[in-house]
Amino acid sequence: MAVFPMHRRTRMGGRDPHEPHRAATPLELLFDLTFVVAFGIAADELAHFVAEGHVGAGLTGFGFATFAISWAWINFTWFASAYDTDDWVFRLATMVQMVGVLVLALGLPVMFESVDEGDVVDNGVLVAGYVVMRVAMVFQWLRAARQDPDRRRACLTYATAISVAQLGWIALLFAQTSVVVTFLWASLLVLVELAGPLIAERRKGGTPWHPHHVAERYGLLVIIALGEVVLGTTVALAAIVETSGWSTDVALLGLSGTALTFGLWWVYFVVPGGHLLARHRERSFGWGYGHIVLFGALVAVGAGLHVAAFFLDEHSELGVPGTVIAVAAPVAVYLAAYYALFAQLTRVYDPFHLLLVVVSGAFVASSVLLAVAGAPLVWCLVVLALTPWVTVVGYETVGHRHGDRVLGDA
Repeated sequence: MAVFPMHRRTRMGGRDPHEPHRAATPLELLFDLTFVVAFGIAADELAHFVAEGHVGAGLTGFGFATFAISWAWINFTWFASAYDTDDWVFRLATMVQMVGVLVLALGLPVMFESVDEGDVVDNGVLVAGYVVMRVAMVFQWLRAARQDPDRRRACLTYATAISVAQLGWIALLFAQTSVVVTFLWASLLVLVELAGPLIAERRKGGTPWHPHHVAERYGLLVIIALGEVVLGTTVALAAIVETSGWSTDVALLGLSGTALTFGLWWVYFVVPGGHLLARHRERSFGWGYGHIVLFGALVAVGAGLHVAAFFLDEHSELGVPGTVIAVAAPVAVYLAAYYALFAQLTRVYDPFHLLLVVVSGAFVASSVLLAVAGAPLVWCLVVLALTPWVTVVGYETVGHRHGDRVLGDA
């Protein structure tokens, strides 16, 4: 028996969607590393613009960046779940996509700056990276269409939708339009991007994606996005140490940042996503697309903590209330997205969730009200860090019984 594997060219006939013990591959984990860079640059740009008081431009650029980054990852993930052959062709095509992600990431600062200037959106480098990724993705779908005749229609639908949208992005690049026109046109292209998979999966026969594998992959990207929260905490800690040395504030900020990160992580993995996707494959779109908001919110939490570092280092135009809101708002968005995704998969109303949402909202509001009342930033963040633990404690005490009932009814 051969010990060293050879990655000979393999027919792309589709993976078994019920394959036992399906897990993320080393190649998928390597691919994810490029998104560490992309999310990091997006978070850094958002933090700088918010700290400078250019909140609108920062949020607009970040929204555009979040979709581009997340959508590139989503496309690869669902394709790999259905057609990962791990042969040399698949590996090299993935490498090309990784190059595209890095080019896209390098184009983010220029895009943010042009949005802030409000004249013409400079998305040349960003679109170039997107083109590289999408050309490789079209190649992969065409290869699957040729080698998996039973699902040829679905694969060609994916390839066509990507190609049409890509032509639109390239046209937008050469048009050199204003910020408003750019984002109106981009909104139409986003609809094309989102419609392609919907048509392919529901009207053209679909693809053999693996529910537990997809759920694991999404969980891994959540962990990568949480890395920005860890980084934001570290930067804020460094700012305090540099200005006032080691103190109680350093300990409190370190504890609150770590507790916030850990709580957000714990909350996400309460939901057995793979189990629910396996039972309701038809509900995958709302769940999968909704994660774009959730990913962005997590990265924005890290950016908010970076804004806190700017404030502590006296390089921010914001006061304590504005700085707290920079962290609290994405925490609130994350929890709202989380419960919305839970509802999307289960389609069951649970009053217990409403209670958890209300109490969580009270902690978010309390952190902001403390800031308005003049409390120190660190103590406001300590209160905010308790927010995700409402869900954690709720589920670990009585919520698990509600969850079992919901799963039984779903």
